[in-house]
Amino acid sequence: MKNRLSTLFVAAMLLFTVQAFTQNPKIFEWRGVNREGIYPDKGLLKQWPAEGPEMVWEFEGVGNGYGSPVFTDDKMYIMGEADSLAWLFAFDLDGKLLWKKDYGKEWVKNYNGSRCAPTIAGDLVYVTSGMGNIYCFNKNTGEKKWSKSMIDDLHGEYPLFGFSEALSVDGDRVFCTPGGKENNVVALNRFTGDLIWTNKGHGERPGYNQTKIIKLKKRKVLVTFTAYEMLGLDTKTGQLLWAHEQDNTPVADRKPGTGDTHANAVLFEKGFIYYVAGDGNCAVKLELSPDGSTIKEIWRNKEFDSYMNGFVKLGDYLYGCGSAKPGFMSLNATTGTLVKELKTASGCVIAADGMLYYYNFRGEVMLINADPLNMDIISKFRITKGAKEHFAHPVIHDGKLYVRHGNFLQAYKI
Repeated sequence: MKNRLSTLFVAAMLLFTVQAFTQNPKIFEWRGVNREGIYPDKGLLKQWPAEGPEMVWEFEGVGNGYGSPVFTDDKMYIMGEADSLAWLFAFDLDGKLLWKKDYGKEWVKNYNGSRCAPTIAGDLVYVTSGMGNIYCFNKNTGEKKWSKSMIDDLHGEYPLFGFSEALSVDGDRVFCTPGGKENNVVALNRFTGDLIWTNKGHGERPGYNQTKIIKLKKRKVLVTFTAYEMLGLDTKTGQLLWAHEQDNTPVADRKPGTGDTHANAVLFEKGFIYYVAGDGNCAVKLELSPDGSTIKEIWRNKEFDSYMNGFVKLGDYLYGCGSAKPGFMSLNATTGTLVKELKTASGCVIAADGMLYYYNFRGEVMLINADPLNMDIISKFRITKGAKEHFAHPVIHDGKLYVRHGNFLQAYKI
């Protein structure tokens, strides 16, 4: 009897452990932890050599695209387009290609190439193409587990420049924004691809957004953008809790490509949502009620108007770029007032070890001190390999800075 009870106890504990692991997996995703663009590396260089930091490896052949790499503890994943197909590449941390798998046709109508970054949860990796094809692979072998089309299966709607979404995962669910009038925002079972819930939202096309999961005491809120609305939904039920209209474009003028590009993930801190939608309301601070059911606008700033370049919050300041008036800016997060601007091209920003890393559209990589009143460019170098636009967000992992320019990926020791 005693042995039987011991066996049952061990079995129960094993089942509990397995369930806990699968329901609450370790997640690796676009722009790092919580999609905040802040990386945990310490002891990084505070100044670079005149020629730039040492390049430790490079790889030519990740395909056309603008998506960033995502790292797990022992691998790196990145997506690209070659011969009109979408590809997921897996590398070891020394830059050796382990395997690659295609996941259907990739977007080649305009700005051809991958737009997205993979999301890894447990032993599964999730990708989506500009054509709206969602695939789930085993992260170690590349074996396909399931796939779903946001167009054919979920009856979504193509945005002008293709789907551009890094999928969000929480528990047993993966979330996406197909757009359209039927399944505007959905939750899928992340192990099978089966539909768990759907919400019609406002029936708009997608807004190229990287969804965000806000974790409150009694609720989790999924935040996403469609063409002219920022939506907040209950992750468990799919209930639409609130919407924040992007009201800068008159209703009569709303059409694909006009006022509908909102690619930045939102930030959430201490009860406040910060978002930057350069094609919409620009920089906005909202107060979220403790139960997540309502929002209240605190301020707007029209100068801080990044479309797709990300922004970071360090202390009481936001850092990011302007689009209508290109430059790198610091913004007071309490008042919404612009503090300082550096003259440079628009670009993508991340942060680590108290410093800002900025990769602009001219191909310049800059190291900027994170002093909102006295920020300055400390060092810079130029990316000379690769082709097309410098749109990919840089990534920092294990003391290295990774920069993608089209078909080229380079790693620099920082």
